[in-house]
Amino acid sequence: MTVFRAHRKKLIVWLFEHSQNLYTQLFKTHKSWGISREELLTYPSQSFGKHLGDFLNKHGFELIPKVERHDAYHTLTGYGVTVEDEIALQCLCFGNGKRSLYLYGSMILGIIILPDYYKYYNRSYTLGKRANPFHHFDYKQLLHININDFRVLIFPKKHNNTLILN
Repeated sequence: MTVFRAHRKKLIVWLFEHSQNLYTQLFKTHKSWGISREELLTYPSQSFGKHLGDFLNKHGFELIPKVERHDAYHTLTGYGVTVEDEIALQCLCFGNGKRSLYLYGSMILGIIILPDYYKYYNRSYTLGKRANPFHHFDYKQLLHININDFRVLIFPKKHNNTLILN
């Protein structure tokens, strides 16, 4: 990786870290889920909730109040937490019909600052377009469902998805 690319990634991380709290305070008015990582880890092994807990545990995260669905998207899609994965996840969500100021900002700035991954972003957008809509679900209500059944519902095999799902 070039030094310049590493600096660009650090800039994006800095922008994510400094914009997240502000965005959550100003634009997110709904209640947080009130569920801890430890509680999610007690869900049945094939449940979406258990897999969400595993994702959080693997990365040393806790759910961020009022934006819990973002980690649910990671869990559902299998996208990682690198800078380029975060931007690609936004592209996938945009392709799926999700619209928010934060999504626009992170996607546009990410593509401008890290154009090296344009093909990955475009594939993600296309996958989101082909997938059944998932951005509108109340994920807290879906924590007990089987993750494999959920993924098949969202990403039917007929689309020959290239995503690596957990």
